[in-house]
Amino acid sequence: MEAIKLKRSTLSLRKQCELLSVPRSSLYYAPIPEKPENLKMMSLMDKHLTVHPTEGVVSMVDWLQEQGYPVGPKRIRRMFKLMGHDTIYRRKNLTKGALREYIKPYLLRGLKIERANQVWCTDITYIPMAKGFMYMTAIIDVFSRKIMGWGISNSMTKQWCLNVLEAAIAENGVPEIINTDQGGQYTNPTWIHYLEEKKIKISMDGKGRATDNIWIERFWKTIKYNHIYLNPCDTGLELFEGVQTYIEYYHNKKHQTIGMKPNEAYSISLNQNAA
Repeated sequence: MEAIKLKRSTLSLRKQCELLSVPRSSLYYAPIPEKPENLKMMSLMDKHLTVHPTEGVVSMVDWLQEQGYPVGPKRIRRMFKLMGHDTIYRRKNLTKGALREYIKPYLLRGLKIERANQVWCTDITYIPMAKGFMYMTAIIDVFSRKIMGWGISNSMTKQWCLNVLEAAIAENGVPEIINTDQGGQYTNPTWIHYLEEKKIKISMDGKGRATDNIWIERFWKTIKYNHIYLNPCDTGLELFEGVQTYIEYYHNKKHQTIGMKPNEAYSISLNQNAA
């Protein structure tokens, strides 16, 4: 099967998704082309940043030079931008001007998370492929560690993130709190107004605090080291199907932190709250 073609196909996007059994909110596109050397470096950078997420431009230049790549700050900044690294570590201008009203406080510090659908966290990560790269977004239920929704795309658009959230809510119900970083996908009126209409409390990581969203960061590390790095994909469909299979496995594997499987923990909590 070929990846969905946005302009050349006579079928609508929705119909193509139905034929491929791909949820509309999880729509994938063709991988983004890039120079082979840059792809190699970005793959190395992604593995390094997954373990050391606070690395900046200068330290990354030094690290890559030690690996034998004669790079400079300008090239690293460009690759950081392509990788979406600045969606995790906010740019300074995000807190200025009109966007300031959409920056929300962090609500999870000291909060006792004791039931499913109490707190969801979401984020975007870079996905290296055999001949390109894409992005993945996911929403995790903090109590059970279950993935409530996810999607793959070649761009980090606001609407894509909102579509994945809408699908997750339609399938699982409305959470009490959603936590994100301060990236542009989450500090915009469309995202904020949707959550407010659903009466969902909005929480955002403190500026420069990657550990505030530690639950989704741990999931990124898990899926990348246990699946994505071991299975580089050629097409968007191959990536989608591989991620889907891994998440099913992840949901039914005992999680050391909670002492049970995410699916099991989620179901038990819902039943207890309904009783």
